Amino acid sequence: MGRGHAGKIAVITGAAAGLGQAFARRLAEEGVAIGIADIQPADETEALVKAAGGSVLTQHCDVASPESVQEFAKAILQRYGQVDILVNNAGIFPRSSFTDMDYEQWRRVLAVNLDSAFLMCKAFLPGMQERRWGRIVNIASNTFWLARPALLPYITSKGGLIGFTRALATEVGSSGVTVNAIAPGLTRTARTASGPMAGGFDAVAAEHALKRVETPEDLVGTVAFLTSDDAAFVTGQTIAVDGGLVRL
Repeated sequence: MGRGHAGKIAVITGAAAGLGQAFARRLAEEGVAIGIADIQPADETEALVKAAGGSVLTQHCDVASPESVQEFAKAILQRYGQVDILVNNAGIFPRSSFTDMDYEQWRRVLAVNLDSAFLMCKAFLPGMQERRWGRIVNIASNTFWLARPALLPYITSKGGLIGFTRALATEVGSSGVTVNAIAPGLTRTARTASGPMAGGFDAVAAEHALKRVETPEDLVGTVAFLTSDDAAFVTGQTIAVDGGLVRL
């Protein structure tokens, strides 16, 4: 069990499947109770958390909606009383050229991928500051450093999330709260395996220093570390967890 995890409460956005589901299962194994914010049913994730011996609460939440986030926060705090760990994982990645993109598409990606982190932090950060302990982990992307086409709003949002991480870490460090980001590469999940990047796994893996496809399990250890007492002096950082594709 990770140091400092037992008895903590974590909120993970977009945890009905994919990376968020893997984070929920790992933190549950570390003794953390899990709150899931997602627009999709999270029955499978709930079962995995319970199988790991953890407590879980799921509520439908549009993370881009201030009203929906407020309702979610109310439900979580009524159930658990506090939130110690926040993993801002929810994100969308539609592919479109700049020429074909309209403002509505642009705003939706920025809202889901970036505004959601602001809204979730506004909901749960004050309590962390009052208790002088908190861990916030934002899920960015290694595409911020790569020249990948047709992902303009996605890459912009992830770059914004890295800036948000650095700036917020500066503001809240004196209260014992850390804010970090991890930047995965193309990771094989049910969603990505059936999406527009489905044919790119092998090509991307060939660019890695570690010559294999990334999976959610490759990321959970970094999240577990950053949310533990072992990472108490790590803040404002973005860690690329992508098999060495990006070498910072």
